[in-house]
Amino acid sequence: MSPLPAALVEALDAAVASQRLLVASDFDGTLAPIVNDPAAARALPDAADALVALADQPSVSVALISGRALATLRELSAMPSSVALVGSHGAEFDTGFANDVDEALLRRIVDELMAIADGRPGVAVETKLASVALHVRNASDSDGEAALAEAREAARSWDAEITAGKKVLEFAVVSTDKGEAVDILRDRADATAVVFFGDDVTDEKAFARMRDGDVGVKVGQGETLARYRIDSPDDVASALAYLLDTLSRRS
Repeated sequence: MSPLPAALVEALDAAVASQRLLVASDFDGTLAPIVNDPAAARALPDAADALVALADQPSVSVALISGRALATLRELSAMPSSVALVGSHGAEFDTGFANDVDEALLRRIVDELMAIADGRPGVAVETKLASVALHVRNASDSDGEAALAEAREAARSWDAEITAGKKVLEFAVVSTDKGEAVDILRDRADATAVVFFGDDVTDEKAFARMRDGDVGVKVGQGETLARYRIDSPDDVASALAYLLDTLSRRS
């Protein structure tokens, strides 16, 4: 674990000084390290503890915004009700989906992706309430690339929103946008500043919605719209602990 960049510390200090703070984070690769078995993902204890403690601070709202289905995110994160949970890349709130789910199209996509995965060890299909993900993290390079290429070709005939992540393609039958989710949470909390942590391509939509005084933090390598960058989930834990310590000293 390395020290937080000085520019990030300065930005976090400014965010803490605002009247109402929203702290939001992706889950996989951000709060929780990436693992080969998606069902085995768990938040780092220090990060989870800090996030829960932040939710108990006056004038602070906390949320997780994940590509996971909401029920799965609730199970894996084990977060209390004080932490808002948003699943399906920002489309699934506790009140349900904003738009109707095309269940017939969803079943068709599942069937075709299962056929693509068949006979390719390590290629997996994850079915959610409003989307289907094709995972190739555990496949050979040749099988993974072939499966993704076939899925993209098949998707030409699907009226689905495609989201590319790390070794995964996801096909949603409802509109998904983490940036819109951040704005909804911002309005709900009447937040005057937002701190958002994310590591994947899908998090760029949230970084694109950052305003003056907000703090977008990219975790890991890759091009990004975020102004700040840290290396790993361990550094996310450090940043959350720093926010908590700073808020505690101000209260």
